[in-house]
Amino acid sequence: MGQPQSQAFADQVARVRAAGVLGRSHGLARLFDYLADPAHHGRTPREADVAQDVFGRQLDLSGDASVRVYVHRLRKKLEDFYAGAGAGEPHRLVIPVGDYRLDVVAAAVPPEPARRPRPRWLLPLVAGLAALALGNIAAWAWIARDGAPTRELARAAASPLWAGIGRERPVIVVVGDYYIFGDTDYGDGPKRMIRAFEINSPADLDAWLMDNPQLQGRYIDLDTYYTPVGATLALRELMPLVRHAAGGGERVQVVTASHLTPDMLKTADIVYVGYLSGLRVLQEPVFARSRFAIGSTYDELVDRKTGATYVSGAGKAQGDRPNRDYGYLASFRGPAGNRFVIVAGNRDIGVMQTAEIAADPAAVGALRLKPGGPLEALYEVDGVGRTALGAKPVVAVR
Repeated sequence: MGQPQSQAFADQVARVRAAGVLGRSHGLARLFDYLADPAHHGRTPREADVAQDVFGRQLDLSGDASVRVYVHRLRKKLEDFYAGAGAGEPHRLVIPVGDYRLDVVAAAVPPEPARRPRPRWLLPLVAGLAALALGNIAAWAWIARDGAPTRELARAAASPLWAGIGRERPVIVVVGDYYIFGDTDYGDGPKRMIRAFEINSPADLDAWLMDNPQLQGRYIDLDTYYTPVGATLALRELMPLVRHAAGGGERVQVVTASHLTPDMLKTADIVYVGYLSGLRVLQEPVFARSRFAIGSTYDELVDRKTGATYVSGAGKAQGDRPNRDYGYLASFRGPAGNRFVIVAGNRDIGVMQTAEIAADPAAVGALRLKPGGPLEALYEVDGVGRTALGAKPVVAVR
């Protein structure tokens, strides 16, 4: 190749960074930045150098393959980029086999731009998921476009729960989602998808694998998130109401909880729809002054005042058997005087039933709220399968 500092090298480094090739994996991003650093011109870092400089750890090279796994993953990411979005690039970045360095080479034959087909193994794996959030939030706007049936939107939007939402600030509707990663069973492709409450992002997976090097190569980042069925249906119920309350759909943005940042909590009115276990950065502001605390299983709420526990049975119910869940409805002011409305549940029927309550002027009126005033209400929800049959209030704090 030419000099690593050459314009071709610098251009391709910039292209890869701008294209988001590395997904959300902090480990891959650190490795790429390290190998792309011009300071490495003229030398090839050793495996131990990469382990220390990138991941801040000493390696037992006799049994720790973590650096090799990361290099393999980065090489594959680059190959995927140049086979897809970067197919028309005149040069490409490569990692020579057996080395820990980036090189730039000329594209021998400029291939015709083509979209890379979806891997065959992914098709059966995604079956049964409610929705996949792959960074394209426009899909949520499509899901919620037609929304729930019309139900006196003006009257519902004027109810104390929704009065003033979106009038002074834009509205961000946050949909609870979950990170899932792949188990390859040390094969060529993922055999199944895994959801673990302690691993909520590619960065979490990277850190976990660094602490468990014997599992490197088995568990991999798929850059994939999913939203439960109940949250999706609740979103369709509430979106027409939120758009009406805000004075138009152009004032409403939909994001998944995995994309919500602390800065967003200060600049907009926030409406959360989803499981209580999917709150992410919202969990602290929601429960900082709450009467409740989330239990260790994430399927239970604990009343701090009485010590009573409310445990969902929806996760254990099979088929069309009766089950019981809990719905949670809250409203409060945020750090910048903005409004927060939380429509949540432990499981599907909890969040779906709470969405119906929040969109029903009569049900909201029964809470006797002051417009824009604080609220925290817990509902006991009975259902069969994923069908909610009704709810009764357990606790209401105004």
